[in-house]
Parts: sequence; C-alpha cells; structure tokens
Amino acid sequence: MRVAVTGATGLIGSALLPHLVAGGHSVVRLVRRDPRGADEVRWDPMAGAASGVDLDALAGVDAVVHLAGANVGGKRWTPEYRRLIRDSRVLGTRTLVAALAALGPGPSVLVSGSAVGYYGSRGDEVLTEASARGQGFLADACEDWEAEARRAENAGIRTVLARTGLVMSDRGGAFGRLLPVLRMGVGGPLGSGRAWWPWISLEDEARALAHCVTTGSLSGPVNLGGPSPARNRDVIRVLARLLRRPAVLPVPPIALRVALGEFADDILSSQRMVPEALVGSGFVFRHPDLESACRWLVGHEAAATT
Repeated sequence: MRVAVTGATGLIGSALLPHLVAGGHSVVRLVRRDPRGADEVRWDPMAGAASGVDLDALAGVDAVVHLAGANVGGKRWTPEYRRLIRDSRVLGTRTLVAALAALGPGPSVLVSGSAVGYYGSRGDEVLTEASARGQGFLADACEDWEAEARRAENAGIRTVLARTGLVMSDRGGAFGRLLPVLRMGVGGPLGSGRAWWPWISLEDEARALAHCVTTGSLSGPVNLGGPSPARNRDVIRVLARLLRRPAVLPVPPIALRVALGEFADDILSSQRMVPEALVGSGFVFRHPDLESACRWLVGHEAAATT
C-alpha cells in the first residue's frame, strides 16, 4: 500500500514509518516546507480547506495516517497554547479530510489520531470505545478533532479514530520526562498513586496503527492502550525496580503543577482504558503486560545510550 502520514517526525510517526516500510508499504510524508523528494507532499494544516494540500502529489495514496498536532506537553497551557493544541488538530484534520474528499479516487482508509483525553478523568471506571465522552479541555478538543475526522466517512473512506494512551518511550511524552527522574532516584508515585495509566509501548503503538490501516473490520473509535492498564504507583514501582533505584516518596500534585502547569492535571488523570476493539480484531500485543512493557522501555533506553 502507498500510505501518507502526517506528523511523521513526531514521537509516534518516527516509529510508525520504519514499521510500515518493513511491512512492504511505501510511505509519503506530508510536510509544511518545500518537498525534498517524491516521497514528500507539501501541506498547510492551518488552511482549513483542500487548497492547503498539493492534491496532485497526494493522488494515488491507498491509506492515510494522521498524527499531526501541537505537543500537548510541550509548553505551559497558556490561553494561546491551548488554542494551538486545539486548532492544530481541528483545522489540520479539516484540511486533510477536505483534500481526501477532493481526490478521485481517494484512499480507502483514514486512521486519524485521537487521545485517551477524550474520556476525561474517570477514577476506577473501565473505559471501552463505547464509553461516553468525559469533561475538560482535552475531552472537548478530542471531540472536535474526531468530528472533523468523521467527515471522511461522507466520502466513503473507512475512518478509524485512534485514541492513544500514554506511550512508553524514552524519547518524549510523559515517560520521556519520568525516566530521567527515576534514574536519579528522586522519583515516586505521582499524587496518590492510585490513578490508572493506560500505557502502551511505542513499538506496540506503531504496530497497532499499522493494524488499523490493514484491518478492514475496524472503524470508528479504537483504543490504543495495553490490555492491562495499571495504577501509576505500580508503573513507577516496576520501572524503579528495573532501574535499580528507589521510588518511595510520592510527588505531590502541587509540585507537578508548579513544574508542568495544567499539563500536570492530564498526567494525574485516571483512565482505566482497555483496547476492546483492537483485541477483538485479532491484534496481538508484543508487550501485553506491565512487566514486559517496562522491560522493553528500560532496555530500549539503555540501548539508545550505549
């Protein structure tokens, strides 16, 4: 298949591309600068219309994976950055879907990124794809983001809304910040430690996205998280043990908010999300439990630093 990818240089996109290529697919990257080769297509995600994409260069793609959007944890959530988080997703998706609808013929599938933030913070409630939307800024942003992606269905494009959990990677995201602190031996449970974390290894995240592309039975919301979410105190306990560091002193919520601003509330959220649709479609996790996922993360980090 010829697969177009937005957000190809991001944390998830940079893992997805080599996985697609290894699977025999050809990849086209949508970029905001002038293309440097036949495998790049210029686009302006903030255009909000098909004119923001070079349609001639995009013609002939079989599938699209849409991962572009401002980094949620990249900066403090000032009013301006909150607007960028939302607009980069909503307008970017609107631009892309308008372009796909204008192609003739268009791709057979769009896998559009979304996030576990759709569910808000829900305590011990088990969250499946059928669970209602939650409350808060990220839930609102995800709802608007997904609504734009669903417009692709009107053009006959199978549309998957990939609600990604907390991606285990040493290169970015929540775990990218957590690992250096644990290595110094000064980390510990965040807040009460009881919040559920819907973790997924970066390797399984890339594999799951590719599975969504090639599995025709999948459409609508698909939770991308490991099959056994864990409380944050247990995630940190396992990582600290593998790193041979203590992690006993809890980090109070106020300290997180001082360091991270409103993004701290997202990290402290409790989301017991399970991948019901993904597992039901036959996907097999390479890291199905917390121990194996943490071992992969620590081993991957060690390999990257040697």
